[in-house]
Amino acid sequence: MTRIEDITLWRLRVPLIRPYHLTGVVLSDLDVLLAEACDDEGRKGCGEAVIIPHYTTETTEEGWGFCCVRAAELVGEDTATAKLALEPHRLNFPHAVTVMQVAIEMMEGHPALEPPSEPTRVPLLMAVMSQDPGDIPSEVESHLKNGFKTLKLKGGWDIEADLKRLAAVQRAAAGAAAIRFDANQGYTKEAAMELMRRIVPDGIESIEQPCAANDWEANTAAAAAAPVPLKLDESVYELADIDRAAKVDGCGYVKMMLVKRNGLTRLQEAMERIRAVGLSSVLGNGASTDVNCWAEACVARHTINNAGEMNGFLKNREQLWREPLKFEDGAIVLEPGFRPTLNHEMVDRLSVTKEHFASSAGDS
Repeated sequence: MTRIEDITLWRLRVPLIRPYHLTGVVLSDLDVLLAEACDDEGRKGCGEAVIIPHYTTETTEEGWGFCCVRAAELVGEDTATAKLALEPHRLNFPHAVTVMQVAIEMMEGHPALEPPSEPTRVPLLMAVMSQDPGDIPSEVESHLKNGFKTLKLKGGWDIEADLKRLAAVQRAAAGAAAIRFDANQGYTKEAAMELMRRIVPDGIESIEQPCAANDWEANTAAAAAAPVPLKLDESVYELADIDRAAKVDGCGYVKMMLVKRNGLTRLQEAMERIRAVGLSSVLGNGASTDVNCWAEACVARHTINNAGEMNGFLKNREQLWREPLKFEDGAIVLEPGFRPTLNHEMVDRLSVTKEHFASSAGDS
């Protein structure tokens, strides 16, 4: 059985092309936790996560500390033992566990990451980032020219401002692209109900997570009043959450990401459960690097039939893979034989902190 020879951890600052507005925070760069694991046969694998304030109870400092402690414990262990050791920490540290788990799974050669036999397109959506409605038409036009058929607008700050920006996207994208509106848990129940009364559904595919993750009562009420299908994101991590979402009248979608399922096998399991309960799945993390985007695209090609949201790499000024992730006409293109490797020179340049852990057997 393969054994973990060493693990290298980095905390990176990856600059964004333009500020990314989320409820409660505006990001100018990504604070990335990155791991590279190597086994006793020389195989390597990488995992990453960005811990966004308000999305999870984790903090980046806690996640970094967790990864350092676990890396020291896991080197020298076989991969089965290492993954089992991470299991008890999934619920309290989902992002940090993902960093370690995916690095191990990739190192092992997880079947989901096997390259396709022929070029395979994974269509993406793109976020409309403009805060001024007057700037939206030109941005939408640019996205359409780049081949995007689905657009996403973030809101949840102020209903009046959100509706104005949404109307601008609807006018600019009319007949050319579907729209996903993401409220990012930003509304109270009362505000969400007002939004559902006032929103014009033209061209809108879904409305995502209007209320706080743990406020199922408010999200359920909003779903029942919504003129288009509701999508749950932050409320759904576990399989039981998927089953609960299936019972919400008006909920049509569940969004999944690697960082919510802590690994490739668990992500595949969740995607299958979403299908089994009669809901549609959406997959992808828009706040991540090309490391995560590639892994999610590999899963997406088998599991979704809509636009993926693993577009974070398109928002970043720098890429971490040495071999660029191919993007063409609104889609990631997975090529036969594509097995990415880490660009260590770039990673070290972006690094804020770096730690290396080696097994005593490997040192002897």
